Amino acid sequence: MRQNRLNLLLALKFALREMRGGLSGFYIFLACIALGVAAIAAVNSVSDAVNAGIAERGREILAADIRFERDNEPLSGEALAYIEALGPTSQSVTMRSMTRLPDGSDQSLAEIKAVDGAYPLYGEVISDPAMPVGEALAETDGRYGVLVAPLLAERLGLAPGDSLLLGNAELMVSGTLVQEPDALSEGFAFAPRILISRQALEASGLVQIGSLAEYGYRVRLADPAMTPEAVKTEAEEKFPDTGWQIRTSDRAAPSLSENVDRLSEFLTLVGLATLITGGVGIANAVSAYLESRRRAIAAFKCMGAPADMVVAIYFLQIMLVALIGIAIGLVFGAIIPLIALPLLSSLLEIAIPAGIFPLALALAALFGILTALAFAILPLAAARNVPATALLREHSFDEGGRPAWPFLAATGVTLALLAALAIFTAEERFVAAVFLASVAGAFVVLRLVALAIKWLAARAPRPHAPSLRLAVGNIHRPGALTGSVVLSLGLGLTLLVGLALIDGNLNRELSRSLPERAPDFFFVDIQGSEVEGFKALITEQAPDGELALVPMLRGRILALNDTRASEWEAPSEDAKWVLRGDRGITYDAELPENSTLAEGEWWPADYNGDPLVSFSADEGQELGLKLGDTVTISVLGRDITATIANFRTVEWDSLSINFVMVFSPNTFAGAPHAWLATLTDPGSDTARNADILGAVTRAFPTVTTIEVKAALEIAGDLVSQLATAIRAAAAIALIASVLVLSGALAAGNRRRGHDAVVMKTLGATRPALIRAFVYEYLLLGIATGVFALAAGSVAAWYALTKIMMLPFALLPAVALATVLGAVIVTVAIGLAGTWYLLGQKPALYLREL
Repeated sequence: MRQNRLNLLLALKFALREMRGGLSGFYIFLACIALGVAAIAAVNSVSDAVNAGIAERGREILAADIRFERDNEPLSGEALAYIEALGPTSQSVTMRSMTRLPDGSDQSLAEIKAVDGAYPLYGEVISDPAMPVGEALAETDGRYGVLVAPLLAERLGLAPGDSLLLGNAELMVSGTLVQEPDALSEGFAFAPRILISRQALEASGLVQIGSLAEYGYRVRLADPAMTPEAVKTEAEEKFPDTGWQIRTSDRAAPSLSENVDRLSEFLTLVGLATLITGGVGIANAVSAYLESRRRAIAAFKCMGAPADMVVAIYFLQIMLVALIGIAIGLVFGAIIPLIALPLLSSLLEIAIPAGIFPLALALAALFGILTALAFAILPLAAARNVPATALLREHSFDEGGRPAWPFLAATGVTLALLAALAIFTAEERFVAAVFLASVAGAFVVLRLVALAIKWLAARAPRPHAPSLRLAVGNIHRPGALTGSVVLSLGLGLTLLVGLALIDGNLNRELSRSLPERAPDFFFVDIQGSEVEGFKALITEQAPDGELALVPMLRGRILALNDTRASEWEAPSEDAKWVLRGDRGITYDAELPENSTLAEGEWWPADYNGDPLVSFSADEGQELGLKLGDTVTISVLGRDITATIANFRTVEWDSLSINFVMVFSPNTFAGAPHAWLATLTDPGSDTARNADILGAVTRAFPTVTTIEVKAALEIAGDLVSQLATAIRAAAAIALIASVLVLSGALAAGNRRRGHDAVVMKTLGATRPALIRAFVYEYLLLGIATGVFALAAGSVAAWYALTKIMMLPFALLPAVALATVLGAVIVTVAIGLAGTWYLLGQKPALYLREL
């Protein structure tokens, strides 16, 4: 035991002595490991910081200890009494509608929030000019006050004291809404916010039958012993069919937290892929370094050092260098969030604590250590087999044969630990497992691709040009760089292509495809008494337009086959959203135009039997429904049970009017309801759309008009922000590929220099050798680029069509840039590495033969 400890100390002594000359030969190693560690550390630090900021200010973000929400129908009876008994309560109504100037010269869609005098229970409403919120919203000279978002004030040219029309009410602008305490908890808004009183909303006449509104009930718990989570559990047990959503202050902004976690997980997996890609660079760099030290290794053996001692010396040396690289990565991973968090804090309008997050840094360090171990073990196995005679005669690691089984086992165990760490620290473990399996599969496929390239090169016709013949021979000869180049460049380039295609297809879908398929306008909350006048106005404003008008009610699924919706066990979680809250529903005597019958039969036009319902095929399958099953739905206070008569395929991506459930017309005979309409105008342009928007808003002030183009532009802005993260990940992948390729070429430089000297001795000129190397790198770059394009396209196709449910298109610009980029990078780095070797003196190599 003592002897082993002394040998380890001696190995450490020799390792430190060899490192006195600096880190020459390890720069690529350091860059590869530092890049991956920094990416993982920075992403997880930012995620932890955002979640910590939300947790610390949960009450202010929610403006309550607990908040109850229900769509389109206010609470009453026992449920409302239960909430009011918990403590001080503040009620609000949120909806969208059009705001307009009194002279009718301009209008804009707005997110309306009507609050009572108790709002907010926590936090503070900040306005400009500063004033209490009750004073800002009070009635003055017959006009209720309103606080408007700065964007809306700028868009309509509003100033304090100006009038603003909302529905049937004239409001007075009190100022701009600088800060709304619970804005973050209410998610993304597609229009600028205005804040009014409940009395102002009532005066506007916007809330009518079928209006799309969300009723909120904020509570400050009176009993300190009560926890929000306990109240939530009790409320769900007492009122299982109320159809409300309950948020607690410890999860004040669940959508934001979930999105941050998902983005963090995506970027962490990309960072891990970068680290694993860099692992190939680590293996290449270690091989290059150990090959440069083969004389020292042989000298150790000549002096009696056993092979295990030699391995220990260089293992410790490599681990010390790895720790230096990890430390560099952790420093950058800690600094990047300090720069990014102030920008993110202003964007989210919450205070995000800046600091060091030890768990995020520790996780990144552990990933770095396991990656360095996993990819350094096999090169060390080759160093173990260097004979003592290498001190006198040239040898290469390629002559060592297959590594001993303990090294293979250690590599397998380390890779398994790396995979287990990635899977068990991920929120979506299945996604992480699939991702890692894909990376492992990519390694195998790239190895097969390299073998295929060698096989094709060996069987290709012999070119007449000597330089080209030499290049083709270099591709398939023993010890060729083919495997290293394809593996090094292929993985990173495949990731880059996949990310670029996802980014390009998302932008293409939002900027061109969706606008071509989507209608120009949506009109919401059209009352039955307004339908004929509305039709006449649209005919006048857009004579060539196609107007689609359908009845719309709001309903909440209570039960499926007499089983409560909250207790229904669906085969898939993807469609559970159908069972949560209110859904838009309609009735129709005929099959809707944008649907096709998938199973069952449509009811006759004059059907007058028991209620029937047509269910969306995809959602029905995911819920585990079949023909003949029953659906119980609450509509306007009535519980209606309908039988599923058919399933239909719905074209959701058309952005036309679509419903999960379409009922037979007799189901809602005589029931009051609103109407929903779309307008598709082939002659639309910016000026004509503005005229239509103004005409509808003036004639029907309670109708909400949504211009689809404007909504898509907002969605495009969101995607652009997401694309920034995707492009950053792609840039990291590209940098990793360049580093790995540099390491791969550096690992073969000595052999390449040896071959060049032999060729020059046999009469080859320097220009001829340069041409041969250019041809070789050119062929390898083209082959790797074509593979990366194919593999990246498959990955992007799967992500877009199976996960995002969007169409996929192979973008020619991305394809061309991929192949050209691969060629340029391969040739440039290859020539940069071999240019120096071509100038070496022949004697340096010839005396080792």
